Amino acid sequence: MRTTRLEAFSDGVLAIIITIMVLELRVPHSADLAGLRPVAPAFLSYVLSFVYVGIYWNNHHHMLHVCTRVTGGILWANLHLLFWLSLIPFVTAWMGENRFAPVPTAAYGALLFLAAVAYGILQRVIIKTQGSESVLARAVGHDIKGKLSPLMYLLAIPAAFVHQAIAGALYVAVALVWLYPDQRIERIVAASEAMKVIDPAVH
Repeated sequence: MRTTRLEAFSDGVLAIIITIMVLELRVPHSADLAGLRPVAPAFLSYVLSFVYVGIYWNNHHHMLHVCTRVTGGILWANLHLLFWLSLIPFVTAWMGENRFAPVPTAAYGALLFLAAVAYGILQRVIIKTQGSESVLARAVGHDIKGKLSPLMYLLAIPAAFVHQAIAGALYVAVALVWLYPDQRIERIVAASEAMKVIDPAVH
C-alpha cells in the first residue's frame, strides 16, 4: 500500500481538528475592543494549539514523504497518533474557557506528552519497516528534540499546579523549538538525489 491514501486521510483529520478548534471560539457580545477581553484566554489557547497541529502536520508530511510502503503496523500507529491529536480541541477549549486553570492546563500537557509518544512510536514503526539505513533512520539520528519535548511536557504537568504561567512557558518553548521546520529529511533526500545525478547506479 502506498502512502498517498494514508497522508490524505491524516491531512483530512488534522484539517477537521483545526476547524473544530476555531468553531469553539465564541463571538463577543459587544462591538468594542473591551468585548475581546473575555475571549482572550480561549483565543490564546487556540493559537497555541493551532501551532502545535501545524507542527505535527509539517513533520508528519515529511516523515511520510520518505516512507516507501505502508504496513498494518504503520496504519495502527498512525491512528494512535490521530486519536490523541483529535482530543486537542476538547482540551484546548477546556483550558481556554477556564482561563488556564491548573487542572485543564496540566491535562493539556498530558495530552501533548501522549501525542509526542504516539508520534515517536509511529516513527519507530516506520524505521523498523524500512530498515536502519533508510532515509528516515538517517535523518532522525539521535533525535534530541524528539526526546527533549516529552520531558518538557512532563515537567509542565506538575508546574501547572505551582503556577500556570510556568507550564504555559514550557508549552510555548517546545512549540518555538519545533516552529522552525525540521530540514533533516529534506537535506538527506537532497543529498540522495544529488548522488543519483552523479552516479545513476546509486539507488
